[in-house]
Amino acid sequence: MIAAMMVAAMSANAQNEVGQVTLMPKAGINISSITGSGSDKKAKVGLVAGAEFEYGVAQNFDITAGVLYSMEGAKFGDVKFNMDYINIPILANYYVVPGLAVKAGIQPAFNVRKKASYNGNTVNIDDVMNDLLSIAGADVETGVKSFNLSIPVGISYEYQSFVLDARYNIGVTKLFKNADQGRNSTFAITLGYKFAL
Repeated sequence: MIAAMMVAAMSANAQNEVGQVTLMPKAGINISSITGSGSDKKAKVGLVAGAEFEYGVAQNFDITAGVLYSMEGAKFGDVKFNMDYINIPILANYYVVPGLAVKAGIQPAFNVRKKASYNGNTVNIDDVMNDLLSIAGADVETGVKSFNLSIPVGISYEYQSFVLDARYNIGVTKLFKNADQGRNSTFAITLGYKFAL
C-alpha cells in the first residue's frame, strides 16, 4: 500500500498541472533521409538540440512549443547532403497514463545550412544541383528551399523530470525548387529535463 502511494505521488508530477509552464532543454540524435530519391540513398545521423516550453491545458493534455537546431540530410553514394534547420515544433500532448504521452502537431522550419561533402571537399548544394542540371541540358534553376514544413508524431515518457522523446517528422513541403519529389523524413530521439517556471 505504501509503495502504491509512492508511485501515485511520483506519477502525479509526471505531467504538467493545469496552468503550469515548464522549460525543457533537450538534446539527441536524428536519423534523417530524403524521400523519393535514388536506390543508392542512405540515412544520415545528426544532432538535434534546443528547448521546449510546455503548458498544462487540462489534466491529461498539454501544449508544447520550442526551438530546435536540427542537423538533417541524407547520403547518396559517397556524397553527403548536410542540411541544417531551425525547427519550431508545436505539439499537442495527451497523457495516456501519468508520464506516458502521445503527441502530434506541426513543425515549421528554416534552412540555415546546405552543404554537400565529397572526399573531404565541401560545396554548396545549390551549386552542385544547378551544375548537374546544366550538364543535363535543363534550363531551370533549383536549390534547397529556405522554408520547410513537417508533421511531427511521437511518444514520450517522463520520470522524475527527465523526458525521453521519440518523434517521426513527416515532411510536407518539397525540399528543392522546381523539383517534383524529395521531402525530409526524420526520426529523432531526445532526452530532456523539465524545470517549472
